[in-house]
Amino acid sequence: FDPRHYVGTHCYGFPKTGPHRLRFLLESVKDLRETLKKKGSTLVVRKGKPEDVVRDLITQLGSVSTVVFHEEVREIL
Repeated sequence: FDPRHYVGTHCYGFPKTGPHRLRFLLESVKDLRETLKKKGSTLVVRKGKPEDVVRDLITQLGSVSTVVFHEEVREIL
């Protein structure tokens, strides 16, 4: 969870993620974790800036050969 998604936007100061969306995200992550657990897997969940969290996770795991990600599309006004 990137903390930058829970502060006001640069346009109008509205939060990117309000309380209802946050609840939905948390419930979805919990459900995904439970589903993966039933299949013998797990889900790693971290809070922080992705560029820091992913680097630290790779260092911790030590044997990562591939990292895949997508960048948020930002509307240019």
